[in-house]
Amino acid sequence: MANQMTEMLKGTLEGIVLAILSGDPTYGYEITARLRGAGFTDIAEGTVYALLVRIERKGLVAVEKVPSEKGPPRKVYALSATGEAQLAEFWETWDFLSGRIAALRAPLSVPLSSTPNTPNEGA
Repeated sequence: MANQMTEMLKGTLEGIVLAILSGDPTYGYEITARLRGAGFTDIAEGTVYALLVRIERKGLVAVEKVPSEKGPPRKVYALSATGEAQLAEFWETWDFLSGRIAALRAPLSVPLSSTPNTPNEGA
């Protein structure tokens, strides 16, 4: 199960971090702590920091350096307008995929042909 979990997290971690940032602006260590508190105990801090660099380059977050009581200033991340749009798309895609997966688990309860084929259909 661990290998599948790792692979699934690779595809969803960006959206999960954007969801965390949709609340209050926060810094990298706090994001890691929140992930671990939510049960993602195997997430390495380095993974989160690498992801933050990528989403900063994509313009999904705004970054502000704030003084720290200990050491150098902290980078505090907040969702940008582009990040908010990306998060909305992530949730739309998540809802679509989780619906399809649920339909496959219980094929008699919801026919696959009764819902749109893509998350953007009908939008």
